[in-house]
Amino acid sequence: MKKKENTKKRTLLERLIRKPSLKKKSAPAPVYTKTSEYLTAEEVGHYQKSLVEKMQEIVGDVNSIEDEALKKSRLDASGDLSSMPIHMADIGTDNYEQEFALNLIDSERKILHEITEALQRIEEGTYGICEVTGRGISKARLEARPWARYCIEYAKLVEKGVIIPGDPVPENIEFD
Repeated sequence: MKKKENTKKRTLLERLIRKPSLKKKSAPAPVYTKTSEYLTAEEVGHYQKSLVEKMQEIVGDVNSIEDEALKKSRLDASGDLSSMPIHMADIGTDNYEQEFALNLIDSERKILHEITEALQRIEEGTYGICEVTGRGISKARLEARPWARYCIEYAKLVEKGVIIPGDPVPENIEFD
């Protein structure tokens, strides 16, 4: 009796993810231990080049944002040469622009951190392997986001709020 009741009641996780499929379960995805089991040296080199290029682009963007928004005084930024007192609305606008620039810089630095960690994974031989599931990260995902650390299935669970990044996948969740 208890088994039937348990099978009828679906967990919250199952309801959030998807309806169970009626098709036959395929063999589980292979678990990789090294990048070389999944990606060729040429592919890893391609992704490494992409990561370095993106890093250089972001560093240039951050430097330019800092130069334009944060290092200039109000007189330099606006070209205002008068000695009249600054209007309160102008101060508010300047503060908003600086805060916006700081938020941009913060998000860019987070991506730089992710890129640095991806380059470290290349050195360790674990690049392209999901850090939690051990499955290969799809090449399409690596093309779009070469610093990805999780496979798309796990990333979807994190995005939905079902799993906190880095937590193991619950036993009742199966990937296609």
